[in-house]
Amino acid sequence: MGMLAADPDVLRVGNCSGFYGDRLGAMREMLEGGQLDVLTGDYLAELTMLILGRDRMKDPDLGYAKTFVRQVRECLALALERKVRIVANAGGLNPAGLAAELRKVAADLGLDAKIAHVEGDDLLGRAGELGLGAPLTANAYLGAWGIVECLNAGADIVVTGRVTDASVVVGPAAAHFGWGRTDYDQLAGAVAAGHVIECGTQATGGNFAFFTELADLGRPGFPIAELRADGSCVITKHDGTGGAVTVDTVQAQLMYEIQGARYAGPDVTTRLDRIRLTQQAADRVLISGVTGEAPPPQLKVSLNTLGGFRNEMEFVLTGLEIEAKAELAQHQLESWLPVRPAELEWTLARLDRPDAETEEQASALLRCVVRDPDPNKVGRAFSNVAVELALASYPGCSFTTLPGNGSPYGVYTPGFVDAVEVPHIAVLPDGARIDIAAATETLALQPVPEPEHPEPLPAGATRRAPLGTIALARSGDKGGDANIGVWVRTEEQWRWLVHTLTADKLRELLPETAALPVTRHVLPNLRALNFIVSGLLGQGVAYQARFDPQAKGLGEWLRSRHVDIPLELP
Repeated sequence: MGMLAADPDVLRVGNCSGFYGDRLGAMREMLEGGQLDVLTGDYLAELTMLILGRDRMKDPDLGYAKTFVRQVRECLALALERKVRIVANAGGLNPAGLAAELRKVAADLGLDAKIAHVEGDDLLGRAGELGLGAPLTANAYLGAWGIVECLNAGADIVVTGRVTDASVVVGPAAAHFGWGRTDYDQLAGAVAAGHVIECGTQATGGNFAFFTELADLGRPGFPIAELRADGSCVITKHDGTGGAVTVDTVQAQLMYEIQGARYAGPDVTTRLDRIRLTQQAADRVLISGVTGEAPPPQLKVSLNTLGGFRNEMEFVLTGLEIEAKAELAQHQLESWLPVRPAELEWTLARLDRPDAETEEQASALLRCVVRDPDPNKVGRAFSNVAVELALASYPGCSFTTLPGNGSPYGVYTPGFVDAVEVPHIAVLPDGARIDIAAATETLALQPVPEPEHPEPLPAGATRRAPLGTIALARSGDKGGDANIGVWVRTEEQWRWLVHTLTADKLRELLPETAALPVTRHVLPNLRALNFIVSGLLGQGVAYQARFDPQAKGLGEWLRSRHVDIPLELP
């Protein structure tokens, strides 16, 4: 055990990546921008694991985030000089390979850097015996204790495979403060901090519903969590950087891609219904009151398979009789195809408007998507036939897509295995291997009972206006499900929202969800509702079931829908 910062009471942990492809210069910006003790990065979305799996099929030495190597090459000397540890999940499917590459980088630079990694999450070789089928990738979500061992052994850089996103923050905090496996409240506090900063600038004004309130969103700074021994933290950013850290920007990230009031992880289950957010000063938000419980006995597993092949063609329909034009194109294409693919879906986007001043404003888009295990059925046999309609179909027929072959698509499904079945190994800088035991104290995950609701507002006059006039939202994806977090700022607004925005009302406002299961979770401490729309995204982002496959704009669509809002609400 050893402290990672000169200050025993505070550990400053920054983030420099929210996804594979985030701002390349962020690592240097964070190292040069101010004081840090640890710099973390999240590179592994569900889709990323599929991308890395395809990389590994081409070259078994790959399977990690290649941009991380470039960042380290440019910044390693600076990180060592400033004594900033780097912890990232950039190892993807090959953390050992990434660690080896980083050692080469350090040697090329003439630097003495201690590199460690965490492995064991890759279950591909055992997928069948564990009942996980025959996927392309199979990775269990490990926790923070392997990272703790690596840091305690003096590692300057720790890279992991599939750990939970928050683990890259929980690990350094547990190492610095000497927390134990059952210090659940402290661990839960670090999970909350990690969840807030894991997606980078989404905590500092990016993707923020009330973005017009922010003075400077030109180039948001990346977030920092100042963690304390009791598990509380302050979310902030380097002075002089863009964006803002407010209660709402922090809450927006807290509400992102969660489920219910219990947020399960391999080390602790965090109670989101007990979090308190307080604006301490400009760009400083305190997260306190977090409590934790023993983790569930099983670990979640990210499973990606190759689902088949996909192709699409998009028709432009302009002017009058849009519906009739779409019907003709659909009938012709389906009747002309030599073989019907296994899946054939049509979507008509009515972007047109009457008496439009430009041709584009007079046009709608008709999209046809096909999927099949056989690439030939969705290749030129499909797209060439679509193009053959050009001179034989509705007036003004044109396309936004070119004919071509289909491309492979992935299918994501979550799996679960007993934690004791998953190896968790810390490989220290000297090569020593430390086995990390699974949690011995576990608690099966149970839903939290519906909390008591406040009294509804008395009946009175209303105005018809967008929900987003008073409500904020953020949405995202969890496999094939969509998540929408909605919250308001005042108690009066909350008294209205919690009684108005029911699951049935959400289905009414978002007709695409009308036939799908919708689950509502109530978080009164945050004046927030969280909705899970099951199956909206089909079989995950790579399946591309809809034009917004990650549901990023779903919350903004909901905010744009008109409802009757009491006149007394500001």
